[in-house]
Amino acid sequence: MKQAIVNGIVHTGEEINNDVIIIENGIIISVQKEVPNTIPLIDLKGEHISAGFIDIQINGGQQLYFSQFPTEETIQDIYDSSLKYGTTQVLPCLISSSKETILQGIEAIRNYKEKHNNGVLGMHLEGPFLNPVKRGAHSINRVRKPTNAELEEIIRYGKEVIKVITIAPECFTDEQLDMLLESDIVISAGHSTMTYKQAQYYFSKGIKLVTHLFNAMTQFGHREPGLVGATFENENVYAPVILDGAHCDYAAARLAYKLKQDKFFLISDAAFLGRKVSSFKWENFDAHLDNGFYRNEEGNLAGASISMKEAVQNAFNHLNVSADEAIKMATCRVAAAINMENQLGKIKPGFPASFVKFNGSLSIIETLHY
Repeated sequence: MKQAIVNGIVHTGEEINNDVIIIENGIIISVQKEVPNTIPLIDLKGEHISAGFIDIQINGGQQLYFSQFPTEETIQDIYDSSLKYGTTQVLPCLISSSKETILQGIEAIRNYKEKHNNGVLGMHLEGPFLNPVKRGAHSINRVRKPTNAELEEIIRYGKEVIKVITIAPECFTDEQLDMLLESDIVISAGHSTMTYKQAQYYFSKGIKLVTHLFNAMTQFGHREPGLVGATFENENVYAPVILDGAHCDYAAARLAYKLKQDKFFLISDAAFLGRKVSSFKWENFDAHLDNGFYRNEEGNLAGASISMKEAVQNAFNHLNVSADEAIKMATCRVAAAINMENQLGKIKPGFPASFVKFNGSLSIIETLHY
């Protein structure tokens, strides 16, 4: 059944207008000036509307952790929980695991997507091919160098399921890196000890994304600019930030935004949403809530506790940007980073009828999902 969303301030991802949004069967079919008189109206009463948020790095929902339970039940928990916080499209994240667990996660996502036509886009595989020096909360027993055989199997089995893979490129041979570059998987550089010079080499090879800027990577220095410096300098590289005030200081995020502009976007990297899980242990991975942040026994940050809704609010409140700009950091910019800008993240015909409604100060953000 067709419906018309009217009386709203529409943030399309390209402009702000007062157009009418016509939706049918979960899809935007028209964005137009005229208010139709033959179909039911959804009156926004002057509130703002944009595409729903996209989270490309989320580890768990309100109850279950995907790397511990790589099942369809966990995927459903992540999706349902995300909808409560304005996120309508997700990439459940599987951290460094055994090959068997990785294949199990791929299978779970594939089976889930065959049954559900919703906002679960695929998987983000974070690891296991990371630099152990920068492994963060990833288990030293799971982080490893790639072999051609394992990499080939993951690429083959993960076809059309793995959308993003986080790797430390310096741990790969050129042949192995080419295998990934020739797949349809978006490569994100992270958990890495790359120098500035190495980073620029890998960016020139075709890597256009880094994983949680500032965290688990070589920092900017005046003699060795590191991966952070190379990211700042390279205008083609997208830089997501966990904007919770702990994973990076808001001043550092403001600087990153000034330098990256439309390549700066938000992720949650949430271990769990809603802060309902106060402590968690799985294999050698552990996390407990400490003043609102998840940390492991060593005191390292172990995934975030914020939602994309909170990240957007923090962007508005701490980065000196407009509401429209904060919204773009969680919608169209995210879609562009994973090569889905022609399918997601905007209010345009053919795009999903999944939205957030909000007030001008972003203090109220609600999901509208049709």
